[in-house]
Amino acid sequence: MSTAAPVATAGGVRVREIAPGQSLRPFVDFAWTVNGRDPQWVPPLRLALEPVLDRKKHPFHQHADVAYFAAERNGVMAGRIAAVVNHQYNQFHDEKTGTFGFFECRDDPEAATALLDAAAEWLRGRGMDRVMGPFNFSTNDESSSPGILVDGFDTPPTVMMSHNPPYYGRLLEGAGWSKAKDLVAYWIPSNQVPERVQAGMKRLAKRMGATIRSLRMKDLKAEVARVQEVYNAAWSRNWGFVPMTEAEFAHMASELKPVVNPELCLLAETPEGEPIGFLLALPDLNQALKHLPDGRLFRYGVPIGLARFLWHKRKINTLRIMTLGMKPGLQASGLGTAVYMRGLEVAEKNGFVAGEASWILEDNHEMCTAMDKLGARQYKRYRIFERPL
Repeated sequence: MSTAAPVATAGGVRVREIAPGQSLRPFVDFAWTVNGRDPQWVPPLRLALEPVLDRKKHPFHQHADVAYFAAERNGVMAGRIAAVVNHQYNQFHDEKTGTFGFFECRDDPEAATALLDAAAEWLRGRGMDRVMGPFNFSTNDESSSPGILVDGFDTPPTVMMSHNPPYYGRLLEGAGWSKAKDLVAYWIPSNQVPERVQAGMKRLAKRMGATIRSLRMKDLKAEVARVQEVYNAAWSRNWGFVPMTEAEFAHMASELKPVVNPELCLLAETPEGEPIGFLLALPDLNQALKHLPDGRLFRYGVPIGLARFLWHKRKINTLRIMTLGMKPGLQASGLGTAVYMRGLEVAEKNGFVAGEASWILEDNHEMCTAMDKLGARQYKRYRIFERPL
């Protein structure tokens, strides 16, 4: 366990580590200080975010070391950051890479540099030789997407995707950080896929003997195991991938269960019942969450926010396709496109008129080409930064 200690810096900025056991409320609240006046920002749901940060509640902390830092200028909070050693990632990739996340900062280059340096020093002290970020906490995170938004500020983020002020990229570059990888998001208009293409994909699935079906909520525990099997196999060679533990997968399933439409969760199986592909799409809950400016469902014990959320939830008409993967050997078979087509078909039947496919690695040319052919347009870009230690 780390020992909290202040880190004095030049220019009147002071960085301190928030000791384990100290309240993280100011750390959480600071997001509103930076983003509260941005009309595109969607406040996080506190009820979902706070347990993620809690070392005793979220299963991520079972295989990771985390430190939280706050920067202050003249006694006023100027920024925040988390430094992370994800032992699961380093063991899987045989690396010594640390990460940072939950970065928020005023347009204050000195404060940003001080925060990033404090996180880097903490990671160097734990034997890391490189640092990347931001990740909240990894590529598997359910609170928001990895990366700094660098293009696409004119539209709000979809559910579980991030948004930040335009100056964040400048702060990272000014502190000496460079690009590691870009992630992109595509906007999918409705009714853009020709019927002949849809028919062709159905024939392909039939010819391969694959069954594409929706999730069975009555058999949820077994279904989650099937999805985990596909997930950890399909993404094992992807950049930044970290296998999810059973505890993490069970936690995510528990978090998503209240908001998942099982018809929008598709499994592809062989005739023998082996799971070989998976698609997960979620209604864009941000359409409802944006009406909770303080991120609270309850205030003084009264479910004011909950009532407001449920009222606006009925009007959601867009979604986010957040996961689509096939087991190794099947990525180029065309079956993934067939699963995707079925997803669009089901979405339209459920009243969704458009949506986002995200996130996708910029150099995943096969997926990007497929998006282009389906009439989707790339409209947001997120950047992962890195620096050696």
